[in-house]
Amino acid sequence: MRGAGGIRRATIALSVAAAGLVLWAFAPWRSQPAIVVPAGSFVASGPADRAVLWAVGDGADGGAAAKALARLIAGGPVDRFLYLGDVYGGGPRSALRGDGTARDMRERYATVYGALAGRTAPTPGNHEWPQRGDGYEPYWRGVTGRSPPAFYAFTTAGWEVLSLNSEAPHGPRSVQLRWLRSRLSARRGTCRLAFWHRPRFSAGRHGDQRDVAPLWDALRGRAVLVVSGHDHNMQRLRPVDGITQVVSGAGGHSRYGLRRDRRLAFGDDRRFGALRIDLRPGRALLRFVAFDGRVLDRSSLRCRQPSARSA
Repeated sequence: MRGAGGIRRATIALSVAAAGLVLWAFAPWRSQPAIVVPAGSFVASGPADRAVLWAVGDGADGGAAAKALARLIAGGPVDRFLYLGDVYGGGPRSALRGDGTARDMRERYATVYGALAGRTAPTPGNHEWPQRGDGYEPYWRGVTGRSPPAFYAFTTAGWEVLSLNSEAPHGPRSVQLRWLRSRLSARRGTCRLAFWHRPRFSAGRHGDQRDVAPLWDALRGRAVLVVSGHDHNMQRLRPVDGITQVVSGAGGHSRYGLRRDRRLAFGDDRRFGALRIDLRPGRALLRFVAFDGRVLDRSSLRCRQPSARSA
């Protein structure tokens, strides 16, 4: 056995017989319990022919702007809501313990997005992940009855949707990257949408997040869309490696300015808004919608339909 100075990550492998897959989860810090991946999918698959997804992050602060945007989304149609991370704290207790505590999830997240909880596919942000054992995990366990895996997948409208995790280990030897590569190798085609908190490419304050390159590189030739938050604005970048990076972080907490960047096909740093994704087999319609209902940007993507790999 290794001593205290050895490897700190613990991995748990569970065989999911119904799907014939092996899902992995882990605790990257010794102070946190290992995440147990429940049998079956954390988020149920959606309609097979068409689906409406909404995606936004950086809005769980309990404020008026975030609530107005959440009401727009909840007004529908919405089959799945992708929350892109960051739950903010309130009061001196949160300031001492960090954001994303149990109180923050209850008073800051649930008061904004609670009505969408049954349709939500979350990914954690950098604010709530360090305190996930106190806030993020118990909250979603209370909603779903299952411990939330660090990363997972579901299908809808002919697309595979991958909830990845920019806050958990994602390097070349990580469990997450091995899981992702295994998942991608099982089905061909590019009809995949991946989402995680910190974007690979951004013209905002935080800029490009080079450390998440392994996730992006694994998706090359296997996906056409990556959606992230973290920068508090709306961005649609021109495709890189055949993948369109979209940033939807104007959830209502604050706004970050955009710099001039030739990669930007669309950018807005003045309004709060969210991304609506209409999925059909082989195509996706993207719309950035302001909290007052105005469509700010419209674009479309096409993908190659996946097919099961021959045994």
